[in-house]
Amino acid sequence: MMKHLILTSLILGSAMALSAQNALDALIQEARDDHAHLSRTNDPYAGLKAAVQEDYPYLQDLYQHYHLHPELSFHEKETSGRMASELQQLGFEVTEKVGGYGVVGVLRNGEGPTVLVRADMDALPIVEDTGLPYASTVTTKDDAGNEVGVMHACGHDVHMTVWTGAARQLAERKDQWSGTLVFIGQPAEERGGGAKAMLADGLYERFPKPDYAIALHVNAGMEAGKVGCRSGYSLANVDMMDITVYGQGGHGAYPHTTKDPVLLASRIVVALQTVVSRELSPLEPAVVTVGSIHGGTKGNVIPNEVGLELTLRSYTDEVRAAIIEKINRICKGVALSAGLEESQYPKVELRDEFTPATYNDPELANRVQQVFVKALGKDRTLDVEPVMGGEDFGRYGRTEEEVPIFMFWLGTVAKEQMAAAERGQLQLPSLHNSGFAPDPEPTITTGVVAMTAAVLNLLQ
Repeated sequence: MMKHLILTSLILGSAMALSAQNALDALIQEARDDHAHLSRTNDPYAGLKAAVQEDYPYLQDLYQHYHLHPELSFHEKETSGRMASELQQLGFEVTEKVGGYGVVGVLRNGEGPTVLVRADMDALPIVEDTGLPYASTVTTKDDAGNEVGVMHACGHDVHMTVWTGAARQLAERKDQWSGTLVFIGQPAEERGGGAKAMLADGLYERFPKPDYAIALHVNAGMEAGKVGCRSGYSLANVDMMDITVYGQGGHGAYPHTTKDPVLLASRIVVALQTVVSRELSPLEPAVVTVGSIHGGTKGNVIPNEVGLELTLRSYTDEVRAAIIEKINRICKGVALSAGLEESQYPKVELRDEFTPATYNDPELANRVQQVFVKALGKDRTLDVEPVMGGEDFGRYGRTEEEVPIFMFWLGTVAKEQMAAAERGQLQLPSLHNSGFAPDPEPTITTGVVAMTAAVLNLLQ
């Protein structure tokens, strides 16, 4: 009987050992199959893409949180707190309230370059009309005391989510890079003051000075899953200008006793159209837009003054200065022709909201674009034209440190919507439109893969 028990035990033990060995062999074979599959795909970023896809549920929740809780420029208190928290959980040294509600996170990982990655945080005073289940219903008072809706109509919620996703991937891959990460959450991009404030608060003195600075911006006319690259000038100088045109008011029945500022303002508006068309080289891009004209209270009353609001757009500092000089000259000339005294010449004022042109360092732009081709494919890495929109990211490359910068575009449009638009069946909502709604999953995952791959390359 004892022999039978011993024999049975030996048989069972051998069977269990064989079963365990078979299981181990199966796991080893599975790993080899996975490795062989990755080798067959010849995609060095296959592991990164799989990890980003696995992390997407977390990022989706984060994106919807940001979208549901937008905050206006210079009021990003809760948003910056969440951004800081995300970095702290990953082991970054975090400093808050840099230049207002700016956030700076530093992650050191041995010797090597320093790379700055920037995301902007502020939203716009727009009532959302997307119909999304996570659409913003936030209302607040703006700085002028007006009740306004608030919406992430420029995609900063996507920027913050991609920024966080890239930070999460890089923190997990510290064995793949060496150097220092500086992740910054910037306030007030929409007002053109956030980058200026962070730099003035010692961004490059208090924290590691970057060897490279990169960022992205969503594109409302590009298919989700694609990125766009541009070397050199990518976005424009943007100035906001106010012109007050003075005159001598009076009764509409006796215009000869007045000096009509409405007429003078109209002459100025028409004359300003010659600045670009006749006074600048046709090879130099520039735009002068009069977006607002206000004056008078009643049809039979000639007012004493009229207000104009303008935007001026250019690429080079020389063209910017020329536009401003010519506007001043035209305003004085119109006033002089009307017989006004010098004390009544139009008052021309530039607002403190200047956004400098974004100049993508050619060497850095080419290097990162080649990374995108390898990570995403040539068909998903597009060459794009410069635009006349403004973005204060350009300031990070215009300091005495001369940091090379690069901003790329991230597509947001669902594939079927893009196809319909190309057939002329649909007009896509632009940025700053109440109906702007990115296709989240391909937009965010593509952004995280692209940003992570770029940083890994710079920190090799």
